[in-house]
Formats: sequence, structure tokens, C-alpha cells
Amino acid sequence: MVEGWPGPGFPQPAANNWRNKDEIPVRLLLVEDDRETAGHIAQALGNEGHVVEQVHDGAAGLARARSGEYGALVVDRMLPALDGLSLVRQLRAEGHHVPVLMLTTMGGLDDRVEGLTGGADDYLVKPFAFAELIARVNAITRRAAHAPGEPVRLGAADLEIDLIRRTARRGGQPIELQAQEFRLLEYLLRNAGRVVTRAMLLENVWDLHFDPRTNVVETHMSRLRSKVDRGFAPELIHTVRGAGYVLRAG
Repeated sequence: MVEGWPGPGFPQPAANNWRNKDEIPVRLLLVEDDRETAGHIAQALGNEGHVVEQVHDGAAGLARARSGEYGALVVDRMLPALDGLSLVRQLRAEGHHVPVLMLTTMGGLDDRVEGLTGGADDYLVKPFAFAELIARVNAITRRAAHAPGEPVRLGAADLEIDLIRRTARRGGQPIELQAQEFRLLEYLLRNAGRVVTRAMLLENVWDLHFDPRTNVVETHMSRLRSKVDRGFAPELIHTVRGAGYVLRAG
């Protein structure tokens, strides 16, 4: 049993020393069918100052998440009515970009990759320590927040993305991007003119600090190029053989 995980002999989560005083509390939606587990998680996050609302099946979670009222979602993968992965995929298909931390007992490599490529921003395997849960929730909300002084838009040539609305346009025409495609394009634009490696993309776009030996980068890059470069000139996304990728005009 991992420290802090609810179970026989383990106390209710109490006020703790994990909190970073610089973190801003947010409104969270917790979608977890085990009510006892949900209560422990909600209390741990509540101790951090977050406001936590609970629902206990995927269909209710999807309906509530569509409101756009939450700073992040914490979603169990195995849920009644609608599983957590389908919930996240549906939200992304509808254009919702709320950060999602997925909880699961499915800790295999393929399961983690599937969760991340399905639209989750992070993936935490049960049982876990409350300290790690809190750190991961704070991390995904921090990444989603727009820091004062940062640009609202990024662009190259006639391509532009809006970091607040999470939209993309090229030549004045809207480009429909999935959540991971937008994150991939944002990273390329933030590093425009610089070669980024596969390892850099896995770490900074997918939060994978290891190489899963799948074609997740290549698949998403191919889809992104088909949307950003097809029918437009000049081509912006280039493969640098043996090195990685670069976004540049010409």
C-alpha cells in the first residue's frame, strides 16, 4: 500500500506540508465511482484549498464537464455508464481543453500511452500517495494557466494560435485541432527555428519521461502536418533526418 492511499488502518488525509504557497486553488471536478475513495481524494485536494465537486459515473461527469466551469478534471478510467477514457475523448472531440488527470489501476505501458494520446494531460496509477496526486493536479492546472506577461498568441508566417481560446488559424482559415495536436503545435511554435527531438516532444507534450517505443510522436506529427501544411504555402513543419523536427517558414 502506498503512503497516503485510503485503506484499512490508514487515517483520513489531514492538513499537510505538501502545499506550495504559490499554487492558486481552482475548482475541480472529480469523477470517481468508489465513493469512499472519492471522499478521501476530495478531502486531500480540499486541504490544498481546491474546491472539489464529485460525480460518480462517466455520463454525469461528461455532462458536468461540458459546462466549462472547472479548472481541471480528475477522472477514474473505469467508470459506470461511460468509461473515463471515452469521457475524455468526447470532451476533446467537442473542443473542450480543460486539463485532465486520469486515475487508474491499469498501469501497463500501453494503457498509459493510450490514456495520454486519448486526451488526458497526465496519468496516475492506483494506489498512489496523496502528495503525488496533489503535485500532479497542481502541475496540470499551472501549465494551463496563462502567466502575466506571456504572449496571448504565437505565430509563424500566416499561422497563428490563440493560447487563451486554444484555437488555430492559417491564412485566416480556422484549423480544427485535437488537444494533443494543439499542444504539439504550441511547443513547435515556442521553439520556432530550433530542432526539437522526439525525446523533447515526449517529455514536453506528453509528459513521458521515458521512450514508450511507439509511434505516438510520428502519428500526431503526421496528422498535424496534414492540417497545418496541406493546401498552404510555404510548408512550415519540417523533418530533420536523424535529429527531429523544426517549424520554420521555408
